[in-house]
Amino acid sequence: MSKSTLREAIAKGVVLLDGAMGTQLMVRGVAPGTCNDRLNVESPELVQGIHEAYRQAGSDAIVTNTFGANRYALARHGCAERVVEINQAGVEVARRAAGEGGYVLGDIGPTGDFLEPLGTLQAGPLREAFAEQATALRDGGADAFIVETMTALEELEIAVEAVKSVAGDMPVLASMSFDAAAGDFRTMMGVDVASAVTKMLSLGVDAVGFNCGTASLAEYVELARRYAEEVRSRATDMVLFAEPNAGKPALVDGQAVYKVTPEEFAIAAETIVAAGFGAIGGCCGTAPAYIAALADRIKDSC
Repeated sequence: MSKSTLREAIAKGVVLLDGAMGTQLMVRGVAPGTCNDRLNVESPELVQGIHEAYRQAGSDAIVTNTFGANRYALARHGCAERVVEINQAGVEVARRAAGEGGYVLGDIGPTGDFLEPLGTLQAGPLREAFAEQATALRDGGADAFIVETMTALEELEIAVEAVKSVAGDMPVLASMSFDAAAGDFRTMMGVDVASAVTKMLSLGVDAVGFNCGTASLAEYVELARRYAEEVRSRATDMVLFAEPNAGKPALVDGQAVYKVTPEEFAIAAETIVAAGFGAIGGCCGTAPAYIAALADRIKDSC
């Protein structure tokens, strides 16, 4: 029997994504500032072990370790010419962990710079860079794309358009990263929820969502409610997805420490699912134990 497509899987029930990669690499001894994406080539067994832990915890989909594997981000580590190698290795490692029944989402994050005139990025080369990364992920065998942690509408638009130019029939998920302040939610570049949803819907993505950011679990639940409200007012059949952090970290001896328990995270994430979200996972601070606790809740209720 052939595997359902990701679209079919979401239509049948909630798809469980995985959790954090960066914080899990640090737990395993990878130093801050390391080019995590390069580990797909240099330490594939380390990356695969994290993927496998999430799969065993109940994740239906594995997100590739390619968040910073565009030519601009890789250039900071002297790896700009290794885009294809690093991205395809990321898919290969994720595929081994996902197995025949799991899905692999090709992860595309922001460049870490800004478009002119705020920064040095130019639209044309930026579009080429995102298309280059997406092509490598596609050719490596990813099932879908996830464009995440975007904070500027301009970069989001260029990234999604570039990905869609090479995606064919592959689904494209897109999310932005919000901070909570004074009862409202905005990205670092001042984008509110309504503007984010409007832009993502106009780009024709297959799912809209949020990930990362700075918020408590209660604030993530409220952010999800607002997302669902905005989407329902515009396109009732659009898929929603979320990857909240393990709450808001505390600064302990100069290090970000996430004190939310797996059960507390699972309760909040279950509430997000109940708001109408078709896919759910975790971002910074989450670990396989958080995904396992969430799997126990949402898969028992499906």
